[in-house]
Amino acid sequence: MNDSFNLDDFLAAGVSLDDVPALWSLARAQAMVAAFITLFRGGDEEVFIRLHMLREIGGRAETPRWGPDELRRHFAYLDPIKLETVLARLRENGLLVFGEDRQYQLTDAGRNAMAAVSVLLRFGEDEDAELGFLTTQLAGMQVTGTVTPEVLQHLLAKLNALTESFEEAIASGSEFRIVEARSRLTANVRWLEKGTDILRSLLDVEEVTPEIARVAHAIGLAQSKLARVDAAFQRALNKIESQRVTLGESGVSSSDVMVWLRGKPTAEIAALANDALGASPQTHFVAGGHELLDRAESALSEEVQRMEADTRLPPAQVVDQNIAPESEDLSLLWKLTDRLINVAETAPAQRLVLGGGFGPASYRLSLLALLGGVEAQAEGPVADLTQLPYELVLEDRLVPVHQDEVAFMSAGNIVRRAES
Repeated sequence: MNDSFNLDDFLAAGVSLDDVPALWSLARAQAMVAAFITLFRGGDEEVFIRLHMLREIGGRAETPRWGPDELRRHFAYLDPIKLETVLARLRENGLLVFGEDRQYQLTDAGRNAMAAVSVLLRFGEDEDAELGFLTTQLAGMQVTGTVTPEVLQHLLAKLNALTESFEEAIASGSEFRIVEARSRLTANVRWLEKGTDILRSLLDVEEVTPEIARVAHAIGLAQSKLARVDAAFQRALNKIESQRVTLGESGVSSSDVMVWLRGKPTAEIAALANDALGASPQTHFVAGGHELLDRAESALSEEVQRMEADTRLPPAQVVDQNIAPESEDLSLLWKLTDRLINVAETAPAQRLVLGGGFGPASYRLSLLALLGGVEAQAEGPVADLTQLPYELVLEDRLVPVHQDEVAFMSAGNIVRRAES
């Protein structure tokens, strides 16, 4: 450990580094931490050039050694003085070594640092880099048998953070936040599936420690919760769709207007409001001549006045005691349950939804959207259906139907969930 490395100023009186195991384990890795400090200390431009040069030097696998002239030719597009300054900094801080053969090459610390950075840089813009990195790291450690509770805790915390952000998007009632959150979930499905496979393999090993098993089970529960979020997104979007307002007969909805406004710069939106608002309240007639005439006619009618003044109760009537109380017709629900039970692995949603016309089809689709979304403690036939091991997976496109009063419907499938 570097002799100048001293944390005493940060510790409380009477506390030494040996008294804090978590801090001591970090201090032991001072060389690796120092490599990252070297890379990321300073201005943004300096950091970018260091990362770029280190990646270029480490990217030549066939001949990892570089002569000084080779480096100057390779980085001819950089200022010569800046180039030498960066090379000297990387060399002085142990990321680059200049051997006795007067050749440059990356040190172990430099190569490890660049490997970690390269893994983070490979994820797509739509993917969650942290989730992908943690899952990739866990996969590598699982293969080598070096999984630690700390890595699993990081993954669990990330999954819980994702769940909270998705729940907040649903609670906001904002269509744009829900659509954005749903696309984020879709972009990371492969990492969730990969994490499930890793955990299944991990728990099959008999030598797993109780702490690792506990965190792994918690991760499994968090992943199951995330798997049900898509159905919650769909229900929230269905609710928003039912509340969407169409502007007259134009076919333009309130959501279309919001999308259009979000694409406009602030100054242009402000200009749209010019002369649209009055400086003071203005009087407007809220009823036309016909409405006023109807109201005046009823108010002046003696018959209407007598009816409004009569507060007597209507005479009693004899009720037939043999009339059975009205009950809800659940035949469609029961038949849909029978259809679901007969699905072995997957079936097109269209096959289960259609039949009997538009009304029954809409009713069945609304029931399928509830799959996996009702708490297990709930009771009743609807709750029984939603607890079946199936889920509705819809796609962002329409398929032609042209039967049973249905022209188009969302493409999708009913998928049987794996037994946990």
